[in-house]
This record gives sequence, structure tokens and C-alpha cells, in this order.
Amino acid sequence: MTFDELKDKAHSLPLQPGVYIMQNAKNEVIYVGKAKALKNRVSQYFMDSSSHTEKTRTMVSQIDHFDVIIADSEFEALVLECSLIKRHQPRYNILLKDDKGYPYIRLSVNDPYPHFSIATRPAEDGARYFGPYGVRGATQDVIEALQAALRLPICGKKFPRDIGKERPCLNFHMARCEGWCRAEMTQSEHQERIGQAIRLLNGQFKEVLAELKEHMEQAAEDLQFELAAELRDRCKAIELLGKRQKVVAGSLADTDVVGFHRGEAKSCFVVLHFAEGDLAAKDMELIETPMEDNLEETVAALTVQYYGPKGRLPKQILLPCEVGNDAALARMLSEQAGHRVYLLTPQRGAKAELIRLAEKNAREEVERATTREERRNKLLEALGAMLGMAEPPKRIESYDISNTGAADIVASMVVFENARPLKRDYRHFKLKDMDGPDDYASMEQVLTRRFRRYLDGDEKFGALPDVLFIDGGENHAAVAERVTAALGLSIPVFGMVKDDRHRTRALVTADGREIGIQQNPAVFALVGQIQEETHRFAIEFHRKQQSSHLKGSVLDQIEGVGPKRRSQLLKHFKSVKNIREASLAELEEVVDKRTAKAVYDHFTAADKPQKGRDET
Repeated sequence: MTFDELKDKAHSLPLQPGVYIMQNAKNEVIYVGKAKALKNRVSQYFMDSSSHTEKTRTMVSQIDHFDVIIADSEFEALVLECSLIKRHQPRYNILLKDDKGYPYIRLSVNDPYPHFSIATRPAEDGARYFGPYGVRGATQDVIEALQAALRLPICGKKFPRDIGKERPCLNFHMARCEGWCRAEMTQSEHQERIGQAIRLLNGQFKEVLAELKEHMEQAAEDLQFELAAELRDRCKAIELLGKRQKVVAGSLADTDVVGFHRGEAKSCFVVLHFAEGDLAAKDMELIETPMEDNLEETVAALTVQYYGPKGRLPKQILLPCEVGNDAALARMLSEQAGHRVYLLTPQRGAKAELIRLAEKNAREEVERATTREERRNKLLEALGAMLGMAEPPKRIESYDISNTGAADIVASMVVFENARPLKRDYRHFKLKDMDGPDDYASMEQVLTRRFRRYLDGDEKFGALPDVLFIDGGENHAAVAERVTAALGLSIPVFGMVKDDRHRTRALVTADGREIGIQQNPAVFALVGQIQEETHRFAIEFHRKQQSSHLKGSVLDQIEGVGPKRRSQLLKHFKSVKNIREASLAELEEVVDKRTAKAVYDHFTAADKPQKGRDET
């Protein structure tokens, strides 16, 4: 279907809730979405693309046709959307990784010495499985806590193969393992500990703790104080394990706190699990997702996918933002959990602080996992995609004109390479033969001189930019485009359009098409930095030129003082004021006697009172 046909079909849709399924020319499902009113939502994709994110623009460009399924309510649309996303895994939907799944704890009970591991799903292999657990990252923590509490093997040795072959490893000496590789340890003792582990995973904490405390008290009565202390520590470890295991299983978690951070290269979705008021576990997912995704849509999609497969859910879930379909999502989760699940978006107080804690965790995970090079690469990829470039722009040149009237018209050329200032390639230009201030003529002269120098093989201008940014609107961009075309160069050109506060709010092409950058914070910050740096460099040079003229203007009036002697005087005395106050002898130390006399006489005459003035 053509774009106009897609647009017409979207306008013909009913104002009813439902799901829309976008497909490409190969009949692949590339996006699934839900809508309260299908006509309004789907039509937005085929309206003016300037308000779309780059991801949406790319997705829309690949749509060949779409289907819709009408639902009776927004709730049914949400459930259907979840089902279709899970089935088709569309590339433009935000997806949690499937390879992690919702894990089980596997115990190889048929082995002589059973051991624990994590499995994504139960298998018919004779092993025993516990779960599934809702928190993937914390499931391994449960295994490690179980091993520590019961002092089970945590090394790489195989039993019974390695029993008695070597001395016990460091874990035994640190009291982290019972030393099952020692010949005196029996298989029956190991099986007893495994039996305790099974009971703990089945939730029989009170029974196991009662037995251990009874043994501890008996050991104390028998004056076996080391054994009693060991059993006491094991009881404490099991109490902590009980709390963690139940939270990971989902049975005691009364509050989940969701945090999300969108970085320049990666994003992170974090869930903090609180049980009985205490933070008990944390789950997180790093996501390779474009930076420009809408926050509300992102959080909603990730929340649905995260909780969708789970059977046991907390009483309340705190979200960092309203997700638009809170009521439908809360109903879906409540029906799934078998009890009321509340979705809250706190704005202040203790719960809002918990949201900030979750967001801080998400931000730190992103920063830890993202290198500076990844950030810059993603940033330039996003900028290149916004500008419609086939490759990310590695070298960006930016130009600005500065003047105050006909005199001292100057221009600056600022270079950013790999999203960082390349100051050694900065250049200044003094405008020549200008009758008065004319930004367009000035820009034409500057760019002509710059690129002619390149064509003439000047090493100082030897690198061509991937894109040109011009401080100004579409007319400035048109001038730059005309100059490069006349010189046989093909370089994308964009004007930097400012808002009322002199900040770059958009980029504009020579034909007046604006490209919004505010929806992408990283790109917005980069373009703003380039504009500010270009303006700063031009203003500094302009002020320097003005200052130079002001310093020299008084000395230029003195007969015999040319550029060379003026430079000598200013270099020695540092300012015109010091020259004025210098004695004749001091002046003769710097320049010849005749010039010194002329300078001295000039300032002496200037300081004498004129006729008609009252002397004081």
C-alpha cells in the first residue's frame, strides 16, 4: 500500500478500542500497539512526521500494510496486545530479553552428591525443580545463600571423584564450606544437608530452624561451644535466606518499586522488591533501545512484559510515571494475581523517595555498563538518523558571524569530531571588502574561502566535514548549500534555529523543513553545545579585534608611531595608561629618542587644561 492509501485506511477506522498490527512488505509483524480509539491512534502515524521520534519515523517508513482487531474495552485491548507481542516479538516494540526467562532452581537429586543450578524451564531429566522465581538476578543469590547457610560445596570439585585427593580449598578455611572433599566427610552427611535445603526451598523454615536450635542448645549443654556457635550462625543465615527466598518467589513481597533510566547508549529497567518494609531484592534489565522512546510508553511496555508471566504479585507497584492505561493494567495484574494490585505514581513523601532510589539504581547500572565510546557512537547514530544521513556524522563544522556595524566583521569555524570539540581545527575569519553588516554575504564569503582553501590543498583546511551547521535559519542554510554546490561539494547543511532564550530548538534545511531535536535530550544537548561554542568563539575573536583597535587608536594618532613601535610600547608598558604616565627617559629605553619625544609630548599636551576650563 502507498503512504496515502495507509493514511486513508487509518482515517476509515472506527473510534473503538482495539489492537493494530503493523507489517512490512515481507508480511513480518514489525509493531503491535493498542488504542482506546483506533482511528485517532493509528492516524497519528501517518500525519506530520516532524513530531515523531526517529524510531517511529523509521518504523513508519517500513509499513507496507496493517491489520486491526477490535476489542470490547481498553482492558481487552491490553491483554490482546500482550499476547500478540509475546507471539510475534516485533522488532519495534520494546522487548525484555527472552533468554533470561523466569528461572527455576534445579537440584540434581539423582547424583551421588546433588548440586544446585539455574534452569529456564523444567525438564524430564530426573532432577528436582523449584520455582519459577520472579526475580532472575536474585535467584542465583538464593542458591549462594543456601550454600552458605548449609555450608555446601561452592568450588568446582566433582564428588565423589575428588574426595581425599587434595587439601581442602580456601573456602573450608574461611568457614564457607564444610570441606566435603575431606576423606572423613560422609555421603550421608551431605545428603542430610541436601534434605535440609529441599525443606527450606519448600518453605519449611520454622521446622528446620527449630531442629537446628535444639541441636545448638544441646551442644551448649555438652560444652561444645564451637559447634554451638556454628549452629547459631547457621540459624541466622537461614532466617535471612527465608526472607529472601520468599520474596524472590513473590509470596511475601508487598511493594515493588519500578525505576527506569534512559542513557545515551543503553537503558535500564529496575524493580526493587520490598517485604515487610525492608528492601529484600533487586531485579534489573539492561536494554539496547533508542534514546528517544517516550518514557510513559516505555515504562508501560516494560511493566506489562515484566509482570505478565508471573502468577504471584505484590500488593502495590510504584511507577515513576503514569502509564496512560493504569486502570486496565491494574485490572489485568489483579486478575492474574488473584488479589487487588494497586498501581501508584507517588509525587512526594516516602514512596516518592523509593522511586528516586530505584531510578538511581537504574542510572548507576547504565553508567557502569556503558563506555564513553558507546555513548558517543549512539549519540551520533541518533543525530545521523534524525538528519537522514546514511552514516553517523563523525566530523561536524559549525559557523557563526559576529559584527557591530561595518567594522570588525568576523566569523568563527568550530569543529566537533566524534561529538567532542576539536580545538586544533578551530578557525577565525576576518571579513574582507564588506560595505556593512550582511550575514548572508558574510557567510557566503567565509564558506567560499574555507572550501577553496580545501580545494587548493591547504593542509589547515584539509579535512571535509560530514555535515555543516550554520548559526541561523533556512536562508543561512540556503547560502551554505549554494556555496558548496557551486564548488562541486556535496555536504549536508542545516541551520540552527534558536528559541526565545537563544537556545537551539531545532535544525532546519535550506527548503525550510524543521527537524525537532528537543525530544532527544542527548542530541539536543550536543547541538546546543555546538551552537554555544561557535557563538562563544566568534564573540571572543570579535571582542579581541575591537580591543586591539581601541588600544592602538590613541598611539596611531602620534606621528612616527607605526605598527612596529606601537607593538613595542604596548609589549613593554602593557597598556596605554602606563605609556601616558611614563617619563621621557622610560620611553627612550623602549623606542628611539625622536619617537619617545613625540609620544611624551602628545600625552603631555593632552593632559594640559584647555582654555576656558576651570583649573582645580
